[in-house]
Amino acid sequence: MGVRLSQNLKNSPYEVRHVEPGAVGQKRLRDEVGVECVSRADALKDVDVVILAVPDNLIGKLAAEMSPELKPGTMVMTLDAAAPFAGHLPARDDLVYFVCHPCHPSIFHPRVHTSGAPDYFGGVAAPQSIVSALMQGPDSAFELGEAIGKTIYQPIERAYRVTVEQMALLEPGLSETVCATLLDVMNDAMNEVVSRGVPADCARDFLLGHMTILSAVIFKQIPGQFSDACNKAITFGKPRLLRDDWKNVFNHDEITESIRRIT
Repeated sequence: MGVRLSQNLKNSPYEVRHVEPGAVGQKRLRDEVGVECVSRADALKDVDVVILAVPDNLIGKLAAEMSPELKPGTMVMTLDAAAPFAGHLPARDDLVYFVCHPCHPSIFHPRVHTSGAPDYFGGVAAPQSIVSALMQGPDSAFELGEAIGKTIYQPIERAYRVTVEQMALLEPGLSETVCATLLDVMNDAMNEVVSRGVPADCARDFLLGHMTILSAVIFKQIPGQFSDACNKAITFGKPRLLRDDWKNVFNHDEITESIRRIT
């Protein structure tokens, strides 16, 4: 993520100082982005915003180490709501805490599938939306945080303002606990029909093709409706595949426990 963000910040109006302790990471930033890294101490001198492009389980440790070096009013930006939601940011009322996360490009956007250079992740060619949350600080700080978010995740389609709690519902709740899990189940199902004799390429083409049209109908990308047979399969398939209480994954306690495991 640090490299992705650095590429979009390179020609921005911001003065950016890059910190990377590893020699491999430093070389990658030098070769792919054309920037040199500085020490953390030099980077934090009179800085206005700190972006923590690091794994969730390191955010608390690094934020605590850096906190004494930050002047009042400094914005600390994380790229995910997990650590802030879990309370891992230092208790300093005079800092601004901001979270900004990408939605990633829609599967239906044509620029996702650009020939020779597909952009499934976003931040290169395919427009994506972002969600931002001002966890702590004056409301006037939101404009700066969102402007930086639009820069690091560009090109941007739409920008949404949510709370940290709502962002936690989106991730890990909606995107990982539900979406990633069900996609993993679909991959398991594809492998199962292959184990029962269906050619692997056939099963993959069949599943991905149906995912396209079924998604287009379910999410109203196109006008249309399912056949009676498909609707019956859904009616009987849901209780076969899902527990009756599956929506409890969005309850506060379950989101909290999911984030505790992550961080």
